[in-house]
Amino acid sequence: MIRYGFAIILMGTLGSLLVGAFPRVTPEKSCSLSKYQFPAPLELKAVQRMKEQFEDIMLLTNRKCNTRLFHRKWSTAELSVPDRITLVEAELDLTITMLTNPTTQRLAETSQQPLAFLTQVREDLRDCLALEAPSHHPSGKLRHWLQKLETAKKKETAGCLEASAILHIFQVLNDLRCAAQREDCT
Repeated sequence: MIRYGFAIILMGTLGSLLVGAFPRVTPEKSCSLSKYQFPAPLELKAVQRMKEQFEDIMLLTNRKCNTRLFHRKWSTAELSVPDRITLVEAELDLTITMLTNPTTQRLAETSQQPLAFLTQVREDLRDCLALEAPSHHPSGKLRHWLQKLETAKKKETAGCLEASAILHIFQVLNDLRCAAQREDCT
């Protein structure tokens, strides 16, 4: 009986020593945006449904917006891969902010699935930037657009920012596709 107890104590001690002797392998975060080259049809359908409902809501309101935030003289493909990721992250920040605080209850209901999807995309983009380009400085082209975005956030109404973000949601998804394609985006 004493030998049995001694064997258990010995095995427990040796086991804990062995576990401590070898470093634990923790899965490293990786940057894989390839799944966003072709987002799931279910996600795209939810985004389309939300956009269509928003367009119906817009017809009933008198919004006069001049925001031309998504009209750029350059294409996403002209940017470096880190710039593309930064661009899409900024676009998603605006879109997520607008979907988190929608102007109507109807929009709040239909935006839940797209909001969850877009939030996951943004987290994946942030992981990629942290891994691949932690000290990336945007190009002049992108820096100018980011300044334009910050100015719009300060000057435009929430309703106009919401309209701009939602009406251009598929442009954001195209920018995401280009970022996911990396050097292959043309």
